[in-house]
This record gives sequence, C-alpha cells and structure tokens, in this order.
Amino acid sequence: MADIFALTQQALAGTDIELVEVEWAPRGVLRVVIDHPQGVSIDHCENVSKQLSRVFEVENIDYARLEVSSPGVDRPLRRIGDFVRFSGHRVELRFHEAVENQKVFVGVLIAPDEASVEAVDPDTQFVLELEQTSGGVKDLSFTFDEVDRAKLDPVLDFKGRKR
Repeated sequence: MADIFALTQQALAGTDIELVEVEWAPRGVLRVVIDHPQGVSIDHCENVSKQLSRVFEVENIDYARLEVSSPGVDRPLRRIGDFVRFSGHRVELRFHEAVENQKVFVGVLIAPDEASVEAVDPDTQFVLELEQTSGGVKDLSFTFDEVDRAKLDPVLDFKGRKR
C-alpha cells in the first residue's frame, strides 16, 4: 500500500491537489481521497481520475474500479501539517493513552503561532480547547505523536436560518 500511495503522490506532484488517502476496498475498488485548498470539485475528481488511470495503466496496477473523491466534512487529519492547516477548526481527537480517564475529545484545535505546515515537528505542542459544561474553556496540550486518530468535526446546521 505504501508503494501505491507513493506512486499516487508522485503522480499528483506539481498540482495543487493534496493526496489524503489511498485504500483498497472490496471487489477491487481503488479509492483515492484528495483535497484542494478551495475545496474539491467534480472537475478535480475527474482530472485526477484521468491522470491516475493513465499512470496506473503504465505501472500495471490492477484494479476493477477507481474512485476519486473529496475527504468530506469529517476529513481525517493524518499528517502533522494537517494540524497546522486546520488550526482554529473543531476536531475530534482519539489519543493512544487515556487523559483524565478519557481517550476521545472534541474541541477547537490550536497550533502555536509560529508553526507553519513546512516547519513543524512531532514535538510541537498543540492545544485542544474544550468547552466545559460550566461554560468555561479548558485547554488540553498534546503532541502529534500522542494522537491515535484525528478528524474534523464541524457543527452542521440542516435547519437553515430562522427569520
């Protein structure tokens, strides 16, 4: 899988498309998840699909169907740069070790002011701002290496505005 991820990443090098994930699904489906700074459009998916189809044919990658999609509203945060990029967003974090008898937390992710996607390391201290039931905010400090899984956790309003 590392080879197909690296091959896909290399095929997308030089574009403004970010590779989020590559996975094999049942029945030979090869799923590629991409992101774009302004959001993923159908055109992005179509162009990446065409490009990867040609690359995979040349490299003899055998698959039944190629699916290219956006990561969705609950985008996984896989790389340390994602933690900087999505600073200020609401996220759900699952830690390797329990913190105060709890492994899963939801709050606003805060990266250090001086942090940049290019210049951040696993020892960088991030903060998760947790809303307290009493109305206050509690800060939980952590490093990238302490996190098992992370994803965006936006609050969606399907009712619309009330006038």
